[in-house]
Amino acid sequence: MNLAANLARTAAAHPERDVIRLGDVATTYGDLDEQSARVAGLLASRGVGPGTPVGVMLPNVAEFAAVYYGVLRAGGMVVPMNPLLKAREVGYYLGDSGAPLIFAWHATADEVEIGAKQADAEAILVDPASFGDLLATVPPEPAVVDRAADDTAVLLYTSGTTGRPKGAELTHANLISNAEVTRSELLQLGPDDVIFGGLPLFHSFGQTCTLNAAVSVGACLTLLPRFDPAQALRLLVDHHATIFAGVPTMYSALLHVADRDAYDLSAVRVCLSGGAAMPVEVLRRFEDAFGAVVLEGYGLSETSPVASFNRPDRGRKPGSIGTPVGGVEMRVVDTDGGVVPDGEVGEIAIRGHNIMKGYWNQPEATTEVLSADGWFRTGDMGRVDEDGFYYIVDRKKDLIIRGGYNIYPREIEEVLYEHPAVAEAAVIGMPHAELGEEVGAAVALKPGATVTSDELRAYAKAQVAAYKYPRRVWFVEALPKGPTGKILKREITIPDAEASR
Repeated sequence: MNLAANLARTAAAHPERDVIRLGDVATTYGDLDEQSARVAGLLASRGVGPGTPVGVMLPNVAEFAAVYYGVLRAGGMVVPMNPLLKAREVGYYLGDSGAPLIFAWHATADEVEIGAKQADAEAILVDPASFGDLLATVPPEPAVVDRAADDTAVLLYTSGTTGRPKGAELTHANLISNAEVTRSELLQLGPDDVIFGGLPLFHSFGQTCTLNAAVSVGACLTLLPRFDPAQALRLLVDHHATIFAGVPTMYSALLHVADRDAYDLSAVRVCLSGGAAMPVEVLRRFEDAFGAVVLEGYGLSETSPVASFNRPDRGRKPGSIGTPVGGVEMRVVDTDGGVVPDGEVGEIAIRGHNIMKGYWNQPEATTEVLSADGWFRTGDMGRVDEDGFYYIVDRKKDLIIRGGYNIYPREIEEVLYEHPAVAEAAVIGMPHAELGEEVGAAVALKPGATVTSDELRAYAKAQVAAYKYPRRVWFVEALPKGPTGKILKREITIPDAEASR
């Protein structure tokens, strides 16, 4: 079993089909198969064999796919890395994983070479102008190395919200099964589909739901290296995209494109949203503006990532993350692991083919979240209704406890998003001498909109219990976001004047 076998099979069946488009340049399945075989040959020339971790620090370009499948083809483990990482971070990823080699984008040379040196690793810089010449110097390795189902295919480092990043070991079976579930249940994908490729490929959402899903069936992935909402709309129209996959902030950004009504998205038949909770108001506005149905789902790096989704062929519930996908179980549990009654809030636990093997070289951290019988505790608080639909309430660690009352930030954020002046909102807990924590909200307004902090406080106060509404509201140009567009609450700065009240 090897995830790279999907590429070899599809290339044999459809060598002339386009697998990747970037602007006006297309790469066929036959071309990608050949390139990945030469990457495998290059690795063999460097002494890299089965089970060896290899760093891949590339943006959304065709070369990412060539290196990704080339490493897998050789039996290695892909260690995807954000191209924005600095030298110290590069050194950590390579040192922790033990990767002796990294393929990195040429524009990141300064940081990568310093970080690689720290980890005693070799850096191969990928420049489209010369990468083909480099691959031509080695013979291809067309064979796909056999791997066991539970061999690690991708070592995906988590964001490190609570400390240094941990490497989640995703197996060949994890990723093959998750791509198949995405293809068949969620996207009902066929070879004529064109998938929008704006999600970072170094992230599990982009890998599974766009790249691996496309390759499994012979579809095309049209790449956007850096998300820009106006460029995204043009790409969707010009390349006749049928699938849009994004995070909630992408949907919100598309709504704020000045001439959005000029873009005909009638070819888009399915929109997927994941990575963070989608505000119901944003979902409704998007569907009204573009006439496309948005299916919201849920997953984590440790779940390959897809765990649950609303389905295109079943009833859906806006605000819900849907029901577990095939082969996956979910339940809501208390602190002792007992299942809580329907409707009550607890921690979401997941079991199935999508659950990681564990955290790389961290058995204690693995045991903390993964039980002996396969249940993974997500750290996300949620509930399930009588129809089996799950709802995320908030991150367990984002929970605000104000004077002994539990407050889930997402509930307050939903209210703020409904205000006509609000573009983005993030609710956080702030230390308070008497109450333990106080509720605060950082808000970005829509272009040209005006509203005061007092007005927003009053608006929220009228719709939630008195202990929940944000006592402190401040305005920002934009909220800090990670590489996938997910809002990073830990990086929100509280203005001194507000914090000192």
